[in-house]
Amino acid sequence: MTDSATIRGVAILGATGSIGASTLDVIARHPSRYRAVGLSASRDVDGMEGLCRRFRPDLAAMADPDAASVLRARLADLDGIHVLSGEAGLLEVARASAADTVVAGIVGAAGLAPCLVAAEEGKRVLVANKEALVVAGDLIMSAARQSGALLLPIDSEHNAIFQCLPPQAATLDDAGVERLVLTASGGPFRERDPGTLASVTVEEACAHPNWSMGRKISVDSATMMNKGLELIEACRFFGASAGQVDVLVHPQSLVHALVQYRDGSTLAQMGNPDMRTPIANALAWPERIAAGVAPLDLLAMGRLDFSAPDGGRFPCLGLARDALAAGHGATAALNGANEIAVTAFLDGALRFDRIAGVIEETLSAMDGEPENRLDALVDYERRARREATASLKRWSH
Repeated sequence: MTDSATIRGVAILGATGSIGASTLDVIARHPSRYRAVGLSASRDVDGMEGLCRRFRPDLAAMADPDAASVLRARLADLDGIHVLSGEAGLLEVARASAADTVVAGIVGAAGLAPCLVAAEEGKRVLVANKEALVVAGDLIMSAARQSGALLLPIDSEHNAIFQCLPPQAATLDDAGVERLVLTASGGPFRERDPGTLASVTVEEACAHPNWSMGRKISVDSATMMNKGLELIEACRFFGASAGQVDVLVHPQSLVHALVQYRDGSTLAQMGNPDMRTPIANALAWPERIAAGVAPLDLLAMGRLDFSAPDGGRFPCLGLARDALAAGHGATAALNGANEIAVTAFLDGALRFDRIAGVIEETLSAMDGEPENRLDALVDYERRARREATASLKRWSH
């Protein structure tokens, strides 16, 4: 058993979401190794109160100040939990001295600054917030190099690539890598008649066939923008060129990624579709710990299918490739426009089949390239959000 003095403190940004739930499940299985010392959420007071009473963190942050006030009152009977609010509270959780590990699980641009701070602080950063690398990947990777932070991906696909790469290689070329292959389930509309996508409901778009995820990321999977963002993230995380990263539709979601080497070898990482596997891998790396996930039953699998993604059915994937080629300003704008369009769809203000149109129109309206600074990139993304909001007025009719 690990000595209590060596228990590692873990701060979880986005504790009430699906990534947070999976991380806390793994932590609960290993109380002699890990302790949740910091938790954050947006405005889910009920969920956060339950987590605080169960895990007793030192810090609990709510992005919404009013929610923080309610949580503070509800936890008045507990000693030792300091309730924080706003972005400053999220940043304090990210830099908490008691946490050597930070799980960056906040969905969207809201998770950008906390992820960067954790990297600057030299933490072990488990990156689930793909938008952070899409908007400011160069900044975050540079901050990690300067501070000595260890960035580990916990998106299932990027963690699979990480597991298939030799740990001692500094670059893909040093490792002899020819190509990285991301797999995609194809979401709930992989075989649906494209002519019927105008009538897609929120419930249909959020009903992912393999994974249990939040609403926003579920819609991204249905449009395949999720895979587009992951393609950008893979290039920035692993130093790959756009031409080195392919996407294959694999409906079983059992092969999470493949790495092709110049000697003709292809390594694949496989496992049941459960986020606890990549989270446990990154928490314990270079060790392996139990994640509570059943091993694959190879006999029961039956078959593995792969196909090329249909660009007509999934135009968002092409938009992501175009943005990657255009530069970090375009990828920041892509992220902002997508968040506006998906939110509008979830709110019933935009048809599902018009999400890509709003994004494409927004990217066409953006000009100039922002400086590669956090404030400049955030401002550029905000401008894209304004353009997308204006575009909604045209596409919603």
